[in-house]
Amino acid sequence: MAKNIERRGLGRGLSALMSDINVNKSETNEDEAVRAEFRAPIERVFPNPTQPRRHFDQSALDSLAESIKQKGVLQPLIVRRRADAPDHYEIVAGERRWRASQIAKLHDIPVIVRDLDDVEVMEIAIIENIQRADLNAIEEAQAYRQLMDRFGHTQEKIAEALSRSRSHIANLLRLLTLPQPVQDLVRTGEISAGHARALVTSDDPQKLARMVIDRGLSVRDVERMAKAAGETKPKSRRSGDTKDADTRAIELDLSAGLKLSVSIAHTIDGSGSLSIRYNDLDDLDMLCRALSVARRDGGRD
Repeated sequence: MAKNIERRGLGRGLSALMSDINVNKSETNEDEAVRAEFRAPIERVFPNPTQPRRHFDQSALDSLAESIKQKGVLQPLIVRRRADAPDHYEIVAGERRWRASQIAKLHDIPVIVRDLDDVEVMEIAIIENIQRADLNAIEEAQAYRQLMDRFGHTQEKIAEALSRSRSHIANLLRLLTLPQPVQDLVRTGEISAGHARALVTSDDPQKLARMVIDRGLSVRDVERMAKAAGETKPKSRRSGDTKDADTRAIELDLSAGLKLSVSIAHTIDGSGSLSIRYNDLDDLDMLCRALSVARRDGGRD
């Protein structure tokens, strides 16, 4: 069953919401007094269960906690009331400050309450993380993917709203086609985003990723090894060597959507082929079901 997607542009509505969570220009506690609506007991404030960020650097939290001990929480958290308990609050923006405040053993924290629906909360949480937090490349790619899948935003709209280049977003989305063990290595920092981008073109990214760790290979080393492996393939499998930008963009969009590696090969007469590389039988099953749904839905038009 196709999921419902809330299709709203990253325009004036979101911009108005995001104005609430801009970093305060002032560094004084007076600014907090002006902006915060009140101080909420910290035990009545809870994290957003759909928060896209899962990893918080402990050393960074400890550093923030020390600052909070000295200066207090200078920027209020944006929260909304919980439907099941109106005197309890769910964090919309500011989970790092909430976590650090707990470490600093604060009893209450400054908050601003906003009446936001689930869609707005998710959208703000994703955008705030992309704009202001040190997400790793996989987390950032997943954030873009959520904006596309859940809210129907295009790469172009996201790039425009977040002042990113479309190629930056497309290249990050390609990382989601890597096997999960390789993605996990990026999450933990064992390999860099640059290594991961080079691994996307490899036939065996897991093996090459392990070589990166064991041998301390540079990004250039990985690029050369992936290219050398590709040059040993039959020419028919290397039809994308001179692909135009539009074809590559379509490949990236399809790869990101399917979370599988997609290759398009054109011939002079306008015909061609589309190849999809799957990693296991589960991927194949997912692909077959997607094609079946597309064929069935297409037959209704």
